[in-house]
Amino acid sequence: MVMPRPALSALTGGYRKIPVMQIGADIYCDTRLIVRELERRYPAPSLFPGGSMGLSLALAAWSDRTFFDPGAGLSMGLNRSSIPSEVIDDRKSFFNFMDFDQLEQDIPHLRTQFRAGLAIVETMLEDGRAYVLGESVSFADINAYFPIWMARGNFGDAAAMLAEWPKLRAWEHRMQSFGNGHRSEISADAALEEARDSHCEPSRGVDANDPLDLREGCPVSVVPTDYGCIPVVGELRSLDGERVVINLRSPETGAIAVHFPRLGYRVNALA
Repeated sequence: MVMPRPALSALTGGYRKIPVMQIGADIYCDTRLIVRELERRYPAPSLFPGGSMGLSLALAAWSDRTFFDPGAGLSMGLNRSSIPSEVIDDRKSFFNFMDFDQLEQDIPHLRTQFRAGLAIVETMLEDGRAYVLGESVSFADINAYFPIWMARGNFGDAAAMLAEWPKLRAWEHRMQSFGNGHRSEISADAALEEARDSHCEPSRGVDANDPLDLREGCPVSVVPTDYGCIPVVGELRSLDGERVVINLRSPETGAIAVHFPRLGYRVNALA
């Protein structure tokens, strides 16, 4: 629940956000990049049917901030008295968009903002379509769904709040019917061993036209521009309009490549 997470930090260089995806010695950070990598490796069934990748990724910017932020604030504010103090202290350093001293007083405002997000989802579905972009489920539905899933788990009055949005609730049931697939647990030690025993994906190279004018192998830091702004430092492996990849090495993992999306991350050259 809180830092430190030594095994995860060894795999990510200290990156704070979750989820992350490990495939061998390649570590993929941020859902927006994870879904693109899954699509590249496993294109059927597609997460972006009908050429919807661009629109789905654009909607991620809405759901990740405009919809998620008030939902996260309500999750903390409505449950402040029952959240352990160490979790509050950890989230203060992570959620830099929250004023924790004002959080409980802000609950009415946060409700207005979250309800506005619910209204947008209802509008997306008002013409009777089954899913956000039409009759096929896509990553756009995941963007719209996860704040509602968060509300169901953390708002004591979520059912009452969602009751006024009938098309949203019917769509929510369709999303729930997909289930969660089949998963199994492995230990942190097994994940580290998998990294040590694997080889990284080949470098994609560095875009010669990139405005930062960086070179492969130069030391850089990569840091989110929204929250959880902890720099990850390594050697530049590849850089283009989609992603930035850095090389890391440690006794726990051996040589690994950590991948970040380009959008929403600052890349800084280091001396």
